[in-house]
Amino acid sequence: MTSALKALPNIRRAGWGHASPRHMSLWEHGLHLFRSAVGVVLPAPMMRRALALETNGGTRLVVGDRAFPVRRNLHLVGFGKAVLGMAAAAEEILGHHLIRGVVSVPHGIQACLQQAGMEAMLLKPHSRIQVIEGAKHNLPDREALRAASMIRELAEGLTADDLLLVLISDGFSALLPAAAPHTPLLRNEVSEVLCRARGREQSPAMAGARSRVSGAAVTCHLFCLQVLSLILSDVVGDPVDIIASGPTVYGSPRAQDCLQILTKYNLLSAVPASVQMVLSRSVSGPPAPADRSHVYNVVIGSRRQAEDLGYWTLILSAAVCGDVSRVAELYSQLIQFVCLGAAGPGGGALRGQVRGALLKLATELEIPGLKEALQGLGPERSVCLLAGGETTVQLQGSGKGGRNQQLALQVALELHRAKATEAGSFLGRCEVLFLSGGTDGQDGPTEAAGAFSSPELVEKASREGLDVEKFLSNNDSYTFFSKFQSGHHLLLTGLTGTNVMDLQVVLIRAR
Repeated sequence: MTSALKALPNIRRAGWGHASPRHMSLWEHGLHLFRSAVGVVLPAPMMRRALALETNGGTRLVVGDRAFPVRRNLHLVGFGKAVLGMAAAAEEILGHHLIRGVVSVPHGIQACLQQAGMEAMLLKPHSRIQVIEGAKHNLPDREALRAASMIRELAEGLTADDLLLVLISDGFSALLPAAAPHTPLLRNEVSEVLCRARGREQSPAMAGARSRVSGAAVTCHLFCLQVLSLILSDVVGDPVDIIASGPTVYGSPRAQDCLQILTKYNLLSAVPASVQMVLSRSVSGPPAPADRSHVYNVVIGSRRQAEDLGYWTLILSAAVCGDVSRVAELYSQLIQFVCLGAAGPGGGALRGQVRGALLKLATELEIPGLKEALQGLGPERSVCLLAGGETTVQLQGSGKGGRNQQLALQVALELHRAKATEAGSFLGRCEVLFLSGGTDGQDGPTEAAGAFSSPELVEKASREGLDVEKFLSNNDSYTFFSKFQSGHHLLLTGLTGTNVMDLQVVLIRAR
């Protein structure tokens, strides 16, 4: 997904309020840029750009190049972290043409949005859409199962004359489970095995492996409904069969992928026989129907909407993926490369060495175009390095954290180690801030979206009696950042109502 950050051209010119950017700290810059990015990809404006009612010559619902006749025949279902805001905007646009709706959203999201002053993302008191909160701790539960059953019942009650609007965002399938016979929907050991597999294998298939997805996929083919899906993507490449486990895409190979991954890491025997049976049956399921024209999938917002975030910006990549330790090494090398540019002619030879190591690492992580991008990094400029993507974390401890906090802490450790090298000795010539955060406002099972870090973090933490390496080895990044400087380095935004990517921002300016 090489153009994944392409839809934020106005953020480069975003206003800074009453404060002058020159008098703001890097921490303030980073927070402003992150919030600006999230603001552009909120559900309501994206829905209004994607969805419109036209009344010339009869009422039609227009999405992209398609128009659907409407005559009070619209029904709505949805699930995902960003669906509540999408549903509120959809109901406002559709008005009395919307008959009924059901959405499955994360536990506690309405209260969180209310507390954050984001009432615009909440449904009106007399809404035709029923909201069911479930999947506490991001695991399928009875409330999520109840929501899935209601969504299926609504879809099964429709005819070919109806139009079903399906709203989809990231939800890791936990919000739309279907209890296959004898499968242990609520058994923690099943989730633990699948989490272990996903921690070892960067495969979106594992995100949906905890439950057999119901929803409109089977129903729309059985009853030939008109189905319009509006999808808010958080998946690299925006593949509609993977986003939120692709409930409106028939015939996905996810079950086969899951079986292969579990077998690869010798975890299949740890999964209950009932789950193995369901996965095997899914692999040998019925063929996809030939006519799928009645199902129309549209990606309305994605990682393509997060480019040009202020400063003079280097867009590193929209798809920085891979193990968090290798990605942290990449960022450390990039920061050293920029800081060496501020050293003048004396840093030229060292800069060439770092550049070579960078390009080798970029090849390993499959980041194209870095060689050309590095040519624009002049020492006379303050620099913003921008990237989107999704790292993976090897789960080896019992701590609390998320991939963004783990990455921020790992980058701090890499920069600390680099100071002992000749190239890294130039880090002190620049102010450096690294930020990594999820645009949904929630990084793992924590209240933080991510965290900030800097080359000085490890030394400062040591003076507080905090051992960064121990926290990293225990996957306990949230506990670390909560303790360090009283949580000042945590990125706390609250639930944002959207989710399109993880965003990394590196700000560097000469002292």
